[in-house]
Amino acid sequence: MSYNKVVPALVKSSSDNIKRICLFHGRFRSTVASTQRDEVEGGKEKQVDECTVVKAVQADLIIQPKNTTDAQTQKIEIDFDNTHEAYKSKDNIELLRSLLVFKLCTFDFLVDKNKELMDLSKKVFGQRLFERLMKMTFYGQFVAGEDHNSIKPLIHKNQAFGVGSVLDYSVEEDLTQEEAEKKEMDACVSEAEKESQGVDHREKKYKAHRQFGDRRGGVVSARTYFYADEAKCDNQMETFLNCIKASDGFSAIKMTALGRPQFLLQFSEVLVKWRRFFNLLAAQQGKSGMDALEQKLELEQLKESLTQLGVGNKDDIENWFTGEKLGPSGTIDLLDWNSLINDRTSISNLLVIPNVETGQLEPLLRKFTVEEEKQMKRMLQRVDVLAKHAVENGVRLMVDAEQTYFQPAISRLTLEMQRIFNREKPIIFNTYQCYLKEAYDNVSVDMELSRREGWYFGAKLVRGAYMYQERSRAEEIGYEDPINPDYEATNRMYHKCLEFVLEEINHNRKANVMVASHNEDTVKFTLEKMNQMGLSPTENKVYFGQLLGMCDQISFPLGQAGFPVYKYVPYGPVNEVIPYLSRRALENRGFMKGSQRERSLLWKELKRRLLNGQILYKPVY
Repeated sequence: MSYNKVVPALVKSSSDNIKRICLFHGRFRSTVASTQRDEVEGGKEKQVDECTVVKAVQADLIIQPKNTTDAQTQKIEIDFDNTHEAYKSKDNIELLRSLLVFKLCTFDFLVDKNKELMDLSKKVFGQRLFERLMKMTFYGQFVAGEDHNSIKPLIHKNQAFGVGSVLDYSVEEDLTQEEAEKKEMDACVSEAEKESQGVDHREKKYKAHRQFGDRRGGVVSARTYFYADEAKCDNQMETFLNCIKASDGFSAIKMTALGRPQFLLQFSEVLVKWRRFFNLLAAQQGKSGMDALEQKLELEQLKESLTQLGVGNKDDIENWFTGEKLGPSGTIDLLDWNSLINDRTSISNLLVIPNVETGQLEPLLRKFTVEEEKQMKRMLQRVDVLAKHAVENGVRLMVDAEQTYFQPAISRLTLEMQRIFNREKPIIFNTYQCYLKEAYDNVSVDMELSRREGWYFGAKLVRGAYMYQERSRAEEIGYEDPINPDYEATNRMYHKCLEFVLEEINHNRKANVMVASHNEDTVKFTLEKMNQMGLSPTENKVYFGQLLGMCDQISFPLGQAGFPVYKYVPYGPVNEVIPYLSRRALENRGFMKGSQRERSLLWKELKRRLLNGQILYKPVY
């Protein structure tokens, strides 16, 4: 059986690309990686109502060793203590505002009650004075402006100092917790689940739970989308399209904005259970505890185990592992195994999963309604439309990571886009959250697939945005905490994944990575590895990303030294971005308590200017 039988309802009335992107495309094959390099793109700028992206402009401020002429052997050194270079784009008022805001973020009472205090300020001062107060403090620090016209000066200024901008229209729906919980339960519970009254084979991790229905809780740096209807998903797709059309570099999307999350939950469970079944079979062959790709199942033993478990009859099992489906040297690894899901999973005829205890294939749910089938098809169509527009506009499309109960499906959908659209260069980027225990396995497995099939690997590495929510949900519902035990373990995981991707770039140039981090040590680690490998910033293989209003001492020296670096730049009316500002305050509380470095650098630069008589300093560009 092929995947053409998997989702017939989703395929029939869709485009050719939808037929290809519907979760599983083709078979795995071994391909020698190409050594060709991407061309360095020039900088330009576009604007639309909803989103603008400005590409960073290069400046030759890298400190080079003397008497060195070979570009590949020039050592990259950037002085992050040079406050004159780090803050040359800021006037003195901006420096004072940063100091004030960062200091306020260290007071627990102000941070914990920030939403209530902002609401009170609005009542006391009135709307106009409240908006002025916000623009002098939190709004002015973390938000670029109210609309696409008002943000142009900031965008142009950052561009002049070598820093590109990825705009994020940060207006969020103002929902109460009760309203958010109701929306989530309506969107994540299928009709079959309602009818079954709990009699199904679903795992509790991959089922909706009302107490965690408001996915905004415990999230400090990620926008949350709640499903209302298909029309709203279409509107959100249009917002993403405007970002793509305006972009010269990167544009980001969220899968939960593009369709009913019920599908992501159910498909994630299928993928996880198939992988768990593989691990069970590996343990039977004495190969547990190995890295994901080191587990290679002996074919004859595997056939015997599957037959004994009753997963399929002997002839079926024999057909599964023939021709292109056969692993090298008579073994089956995880990538070969994952290809079997193409044959064994049928959404329209029930999602089928292996029961680890019995080995039997069992239906995940009894049925899908006609409307649910249509909703799934529309979600895949929206993803396809965005990917095609990214290709047409020469834009790299980053798919944001989300909660672990959605993420397996999100990653698989992203993988399918990569297999289709990353043939000539890395257009589609997947996001890997390095606070996850399985982050390195996820990166290494996806990288190996790109090698075998000969397409370009694109990764955005983040530490993660859902730690508190994920830990609380795991503890209360009762499943293993997916997060690394501490920050040091997350740092080690981040650097391990980053080094792995950099090695791939060094060996064949068929990979790109976005180092999305505010951690100065991580940035220095990246520069050190680039030096060791002879990777030049002008190759546009390694990108850096930070949020507006944070870590300018990292972003601007990198940008002025010629690195592709981007600020995520939110914008929107003051009242409508309050949820975003509230999260920024929460995030900066931990960030500022953990390090005094940024504030000390700001003070250092302000004192330097005052001592030099630069009381009215204005940036020149």
